[in-house]
Amino acid sequence: MAVMHRRFLTRSLRLPALVLLVACCAPTAAAQSNDDGSIYSRFGLGELRAFSSSQIQALGGGGTALWSYNYVNFGNPATWSHQAATRAALGARLDNLRATDAQDNSKRLTAGSLNAVQFSFPLLTDRLGTAFAFEPYSRVNYRVQTAGQLVTDPTAQDTSQYQINYEGTGGLQQIRAGAGYRLNDALSLGASVDVIFGIIEESRRTSFDRADFVQTNLATSTRLVGVTGTFGALLSRKELLGQDDELAVAASLTLPVGLESKRTLTLGQSLNRDTLGTQLEGTMDLPLSLRFGLAYATDNRWAFVADARYEPWSSFSSDLALPGYSPGAGSRFQDRLRLSAGVEVLPAGADLLDPYFRRVAYRLGFYFDQAYVTPVEGVDLNTLALTGGFSLPSVFAGTRLDINLEAGTRGTTDHNLVRDVFFGLTATLNVGERWFVKRKLR
Repeated sequence: MAVMHRRFLTRSLRLPALVLLVACCAPTAAAQSNDDGSIYSRFGLGELRAFSSSQIQALGGGGTALWSYNYVNFGNPATWSHQAATRAALGARLDNLRATDAQDNSKRLTAGSLNAVQFSFPLLTDRLGTAFAFEPYSRVNYRVQTAGQLVTDPTAQDTSQYQINYEGTGGLQQIRAGAGYRLNDALSLGASVDVIFGIIEESRRTSFDRADFVQTNLATSTRLVGVTGTFGALLSRKELLGQDDELAVAASLTLPVGLESKRTLTLGQSLNRDTLGTQLEGTMDLPLSLRFGLAYATDNRWAFVADARYEPWSSFSSDLALPGYSPGAGSRFQDRLRLSAGVEVLPAGADLLDPYFRRVAYRLGFYFDQAYVTPVEGVDLNTLALTGGFSLPSVFAGTRLDINLEAGTRGTTDHNLVRDVFFGLTATLNVGERWFVKRKLR
């Protein structure tokens, strides 16, 4: 939705008693290092992530029905038809997380990452457009330490202390390419091909306080790749309540995908993992993803969005085991539901002569996310967060710097689980200019 005028663009832890792992083992103590992420990324394919645009991220992460000449909405390929300039976006993200367990022990964790790389350009101005992106899909990044006591000889009451270190890194990414076409003033359709791929590496290292016990390290490396598609539709009506407003309704569907999976297991003593190697192959069937959204914009100043996303992860199946899922033995996966809403205000509207801070776009949003995993049976893993940001115009026409903030909470300390309080800071540079303009002879 054109919330900014087209002329503007073309001119210019130690966490003791972290019993989250009870679902998979029986820990009595745990720890994480300062550069790790949420312990909940251990489950399934990791913590799911998405980045439609820096504008949408600040509005709660929805925006299925939102389009703008300053941004390309990678959440719905139907919006790619509304393009007037070639655009590119590149950003970085810094996350800070404070994890607290049921005994009120806490640890702060910090990690940085590269956000999506996006590129788009119009084939027919405001009619047909194409887009390409490299985006995150999921992230695995945890480190947990558990300790306990092993009874080696009950008659002699002989025991040995042991320590198990669990580590996980990696995740999935996706490459997207497609096009959007505006059939008429009211309806736009779009489609993209999405390639999902990545590597998830996990290890379990066990050590003992007795020298006659062998230290072992079990590591797994799982490679996944699959191809799916996304289809979108956008229906809009202008001058609904006034001369300069627009209401849009949109939906997008990402098809289910079977990821071809190859897992390599290695077992060795201590940190040496070369003594045994086994390879397993199979398929992981990911569910479809449905998005619905509303967007309303008026006077080139205000924009309001509301969105819902649904993914039936209860239908997930895999030939290979995952934390929280075992083939033929049960699953802790459930259907995912995500709700979001946001508002944007650009005080200057289309007036390029207003003072600088009136030409800054201000955004505020929130989202609720019921995760696709349940770390303890019958207990939902919910995330509730506020988002916001500023879009700063630059001296270069069509270029803006977006600064976004995110703050929220995930999980609970009930049921001996962990509560995450997280903060995120994102900086994204959005560049746009006209290409392929035919010169006119004078």
